[in-house]
Amino acid sequence: MAILWLLMALLMLCFVLLPFRRRRRGLEQVHPGHPDAADPARYGFVRQEELDVRMPGPDEDLLEVLDLVQRAGDYRAAAQLLAGTEAGSETRWQRVQAFAGAAALELQRRPGGMHETPGGQWLRVWRTEQPKDAGGAAVHAEFLVQQAWRTSVPGTDDFRIIMEEARDACAQAALLAPGDPVPYIVELSVARGLGYTREEFDQLWLKILDRAPHHMGAHLAALHHWCEKWHGSREAAYDFAEAAAARAPQGSLLSALPLFAVFEHLPEVNLVAGFYQSEVVTKAMHGALHAVSSARADDPVRAHVRHLLTFFLVRAERWAEAMDQLVHVDGHVGALPWTLSADPAAEFALYRAVAVAGFEANGGSPANLPG
Repeated sequence: MAILWLLMALLMLCFVLLPFRRRRRGLEQVHPGHPDAADPARYGFVRQEELDVRMPGPDEDLLEVLDLVQRAGDYRAAAQLLAGTEAGSETRWQRVQAFAGAAALELQRRPGGMHETPGGQWLRVWRTEQPKDAGGAAVHAEFLVQQAWRTSVPGTDDFRIIMEEARDACAQAALLAPGDPVPYIVELSVARGLGYTREEFDQLWLKILDRAPHHMGAHLAALHHWCEKWHGSREAAYDFAEAAAARAPQGSLLSALPLFAVFEHLPEVNLVAGFYQSEVVTKAMHGALHAVSSARADDPVRAHVRHLLTFFLVRAERWAEAMDQLVHVDGHVGALPWTLSADPAAEFALYRAVAVAGFEANGGSPANLPG
């Protein structure tokens, strides 16, 4: 259960707390019938109560190490896993978030006292015993960021003090791993919390681009700044997302970034029935479909894109394509948009049931299931 809750929080914080505030609005409009009219179990889909809400897709190495670290209170397995994870990769970024989230949630549940050791003590020991370990430094920086957002109110002195400490920790982590973009990606959340100027943000963003110009997690984190901080319009967000998609190399998931920009601005649009068949949404979905079809099978962000595609494809009544995404992601639901719900498994199961009902209403069956 400890890992379950920490990874639910991790996925809420994933990509530096993107402020997506979506609601299930108008889903009934796309029902081809009551969701119970079709049985997802006929397709081999996982029962709702067995859906894994911790991750968007499997990372068994991470889950095994997290379990070991939390049971034994020993950081060494985490240090070893990060040391063996490619610098600059999406996987390294997500694992740094996971370990930081583990420590933050442990501390939240067990703040310590006269007769109790505070939670997350293994991270403190890690930093003390291996102060030059780049992985531990990055996890510590992310831990401070998560602590600030969890325990303090933005704009208060306490919040600023923790964020200033996090900024210093990011700088230390960057010195220990000059070519790793992760410390700078962590700092994107610091930039949000401390209200970096446009010039300060641009300097930070250039450091990330120099190290990992096609890092999807970094682009998702930066998308928020383009949406709100200086521009305040969805056109600016689309421009940023489309420019990144246009320069994406073959196999990059950046082609899916415009779909995240559309999702970011759903509250600003008129959610009429035809919106999900509109040109802007259709174009963004096609970019995301191309991205997942050409990306590496082991790309950890691929599952994130598939989950968001499922949401849009169901809304657009593109049943067969929605079923194709479900075949690939079913079983794991720790991703947007499901994690915005109080019950991610139930939210995912509802969309899955609608997709199955729509698929069958149009002649589909387990015998001709896509994928």
